[in-house]
Amino acid sequence: MTQSRDSLISIADTPYYHCISRCVRRAFLCGEDKYSGQSFEHRRQWMVDRIRFLSSIFAIDVCAYAVMSNHYHLVLHINEQEIDTCSDLDICQRWCLLYSCPVLVSRWQACELTSEAERNAALVVIAEWRRRLADISWFMRCLNEFIARKANKEDNCKGRFWEGRFKSQALLDEKALLTCMAYVDLNPVRAKMAETVEASEYTSIFERIHGISSFEDKVEPDSVSKPLLGFVAGECDEQLQGIPYALLDYLELVDWTGRAVRNDKSGAVSEQRPSLLSVLGIESDTWIELASSFGKDYHGAVGSVEELALFAEHTGKRWISGKTKLQRMLH
Repeated sequence: MTQSRDSLISIADTPYYHCISRCVRRAFLCGEDKYSGQSFEHRRQWMVDRIRFLSSIFAIDVCAYAVMSNHYHLVLHINEQEIDTCSDLDICQRWCLLYSCPVLVSRWQACELTSEAERNAALVVIAEWRRRLADISWFMRCLNEFIARKANKEDNCKGRFWEGRFKSQALLDEKALLTCMAYVDLNPVRAKMAETVEASEYTSIFERIHGISSFEDKVEPDSVSKPLLGFVAGECDEQLQGIPYALLDYLELVDWTGRAVRNDKSGAVSEQRPSLLSVLGIESDTWIELASSFGKDYHGAVGSVEELALFAEHTGKRWISGKTKLQRMLH
């Protein structure tokens, strides 16, 4: 039975979620259609620009992304601290970058409302916008609708572009988060679209290695950039939000894993075990299997049995799909 995406989100359990959207039938998000010979490679930049633009408006950070030929992956972080510190005026300014502003709210912004009832009505609308700006479903809606309309206009056609609603997967602990991020970042390497992570364009690992400046010659003039959610291990500011590991350790781990995944290149894998695997308490062979198959056996949440039980309780379910081999390998 299909479920609303809101029922798959529980901030009390985790702010981290893995989202996937796939094109319908043989439609191409990006890549080259071998039947027609038509190239859709330019659409990868559409995706990256839109993801950056939306993350600068929503109180949602991007941890990882990968834009593939007929689907894409996102690992998102709901930033409650950011939305809580936004003023009502800031919420209005953000929302009106996406949608037209109702007359009532425009008059509230200009201090032209004359009755308490009107002011209260305007504040109700703004409160709803505040909720939406921290909502993954609205983030994905604003991303998918924009890309679908732009692609259909380019293809001179109508109808569905995405095969259905996006899939959402709760990442209930740090092991699940890091494993999922590595799985997402390694998509082009596993698909043999790139030989190394350094060459895996349109992924978050490429952006972390080369920086946003590597895309500057391709970025649309009016696009807004927001950094990926940072790695904060060793930072002095305890209030700083981010992924609780060191960036260099993560880059070492993903590079080592990528070389292991590309086992067609003999002698490419270093014998030295990445230090982050010891921190995570995961064996090398187990990690490589996880990073290769994390998204193949889809499940609604990843975490320990105890974390899954709490997530089920908080989302009003009797159980959560996910108590599989993947759970045993991670925990």
